Amino acid sequence: MLEDIRTQFSILDQQVHNNKLVYLDNAASTQKPDCVLNAVDNYYKTINSNVHRGVHLLSQLATMEYENARKTVQQFIHAKHHYEIVFTRGTTESINLVAATFGRKFFSKDDEIIISAMEHHSNIVPWQLIAEQVGAKLKIVPITSQGEIEIEAYKNLFSEKTKIVSITHVSNVLGTINPVKEMIQIAHQHQVPVLVDGAQGIKSEQVDVQDLDCDFYCFSGHKIYAPMGIGVLYGKEQYLEQMPPYQGGGEMIQKVTFEKTTFNELPFKFEAGTPNVGGAIGLKAAIEFMQSIGMEQLIAHDQSLMRYAKQQMSLVEGMRFIGEAGQQASVISFILKESHPADVGTLLDMMGIAIRTGHHCAEPLMEVLQIPGTARVSFAAYNTKEEINRLVEALQKISKML
Repeated sequence: MLEDIRTQFSILDQQVHNNKLVYLDNAASTQKPDCVLNAVDNYYKTINSNVHRGVHLLSQLATMEYENARKTVQQFIHAKHHYEIVFTRGTTESINLVAATFGRKFFSKDDEIIISAMEHHSNIVPWQLIAEQVGAKLKIVPITSQGEIEIEAYKNLFSEKTKIVSITHVSNVLGTINPVKEMIQIAHQHQVPVLVDGAQGIKSEQVDVQDLDCDFYCFSGHKIYAPMGIGVLYGKEQYLEQMPPYQGGGEMIQKVTFEKTTFNELPFKFEAGTPNVGGAIGLKAAIEFMQSIGMEQLIAHDQSLMRYAKQQMSLVEGMRFIGEAGQQASVISFILKESHPADVGTLLDMMGIAIRTGHHCAEPLMEVLQIPGTARVSFAAYNTKEEINRLVEALQKISKML
């Protein structure tokens, strides 16, 4: 079945600089299969309407599709209740929502927030913002030279002032799959809730939020074949109920007077304004696309490509991999002959190969690693070993040029 997948991604048929496109920037964003594009197109062509607010048929149909998408997400990540699924614009907004609202409710001066040295900016800056407002501070979990969490150091960071842990499931730079279940168990021993940034984890492992026992889990649709602009915040009911609204406006209210507003029930309390209905429908279609193939098969495919790529890329003169964790997702960061990653990326682009270069929104990690950035390749369902062979041939040519 995996051999037929590429036929569903028409964007991959194009030429880039007179070369057939090889798209290896999937950690940044995946391409969209026809079934997702058709689902979004069908919504706008046939039932486009605002949800939850209309008595007319189109509004009722749109509402049904939107809420069915929520239930699909619930089942996909094994949440206990459908109302624990909040639709957002993506991982970034999900983390900002929790940092702002959980922080307003539970943080006070000198409280502590634990994050790791490998976090994306989206899991650093929101916590800095709320920390500055209330006088809290961040404590950073160090990592090993292989790019793994130092668990003993993590254990020692907890104190009576620790209010939350916010940790990435999978590093977007190193590919490290963190032991989040163990980290959650440790935090819960201190009665500290845990947010998991699942932007990369959602496609790297079969996520079961009840098994993990995480208190919050965040991910973006566009990294799992869904449209941009749709994301998910899962939160345990006990916390979502206590947290104040993130934004004010329509949908998140039950009753408004000039004197007082009564807020809506979950999850609508956190979904102010007209939602991205088409995006939610596209996310549902993307999840169904992945499930039709099988998450186990998709993960095995990505892992196989990652291992093959590392094996072949290691033969390129001057190749240095960044991140050698024992458990890695299908993300490979590298430096070639100590040259600037942007130069490597530009030369690959001229050969029709799309990768990501730079600090990958993880500048503090780059400071820890003492490098300016990396080149990064990452894989998805439509990638092949033949494409990896093209990448390696191109890297060998570039190595001789540098």
